[in-house]
Amino acid sequence: MVQGASIMLSGLEQLPSIQFGDFTLQFELDDLPPSAREIARKELRETPEVSKDAVATLRDMLKDENDLHLPLDNDAWLVRFLRPCKFHPQSAFELVKRYYAFKVKHFDMYRNLLPSREQNIFNHNILTVMPNRDQYGRRMLLIELGKKWKHNKCSLDEVFKGCVLFLEAAMLEPETQVAGAIVIFDMDGLSLQQVWQFTPPFAKRIVDWLQESVPLRIKGIHIVNQPYIFNMVFALFKPFLREKLRNRIIFHGSDRNSLHQHVSAKCLPLNYGGTLEMPQITGPQWLELLIKCDAEYEAINSYGYKKVLNK
Repeated sequence: MVQGASIMLSGLEQLPSIQFGDFTLQFELDDLPPSAREIARKELRETPEVSKDAVATLRDMLKDENDLHLPLDNDAWLVRFLRPCKFHPQSAFELVKRYYAFKVKHFDMYRNLLPSREQNIFNHNILTVMPNRDQYGRRMLLIELGKKWKHNKCSLDEVFKGCVLFLEAAMLEPETQVAGAIVIFDMDGLSLQQVWQFTPPFAKRIVDWLQESVPLRIKGIHIVNQPYIFNMVFALFKPFLREKLRNRIIFHGSDRNSLHQHVSAKCLPLNYGGTLEMPQITGPQWLELLIKCDAEYEAINSYGYKKVLNK
């Protein structure tokens, strides 16, 4: 079996990849590089002994949750929840339950959620993951909800589902589990008509998802190129934000030096004042890879609270 196959719940024998010239686009399922291993040790208390004990304890705790169907024989899946909780089994146990409870609460968003069924959001090319990582090894998700967003052809619910698909993929990657991810919202050209698409229930869903339910370290949310009317959008989100996440939301406007204080210019393309010359991967190109992973998303969808799985 290829390296990384044991990480994937579907047990894919061959890890999907897409070739663009000299560049190969694929999930990074290799073991932790030395830099990430050091972050894991310092920030997450991760050692082979701590990991082994925590995995065993979490597995035993979850065995008693009879209303949950879980892949308890998969150590990599258990580690996915332990890493963002710094290998505290009780915290990871609660995170597992919140993760699946959120899927129950928002069943309409998660039902049959597969890349092949959500092609529209990727084809609009307003949601993409940069091919490189930032200076701390974190994945970078870029969402463009301004002039590129045709809100009458691509809804915010579709944007949300696209983000879920990307973050589920990111959760597979050991280095991303350790280093985390950042999100860049490019709001250039945001119109009043687009502002009206945002509602308090949508804002609460997004914040609940990020604060309570995602087993991933969200290390920063960077707002760039936002016009003044973006304040109306942020006002919807603000009541639901707790201090930890609120402090990680940073407004940069058109000030590239401000952005570069958090994300190195070496890791950013020219349009964000960076010096990176690596070709950017478009939404349709990511879709090509994600569709090859439909079987993995089907496996992800096969676990959770039994009352929903039986619907």
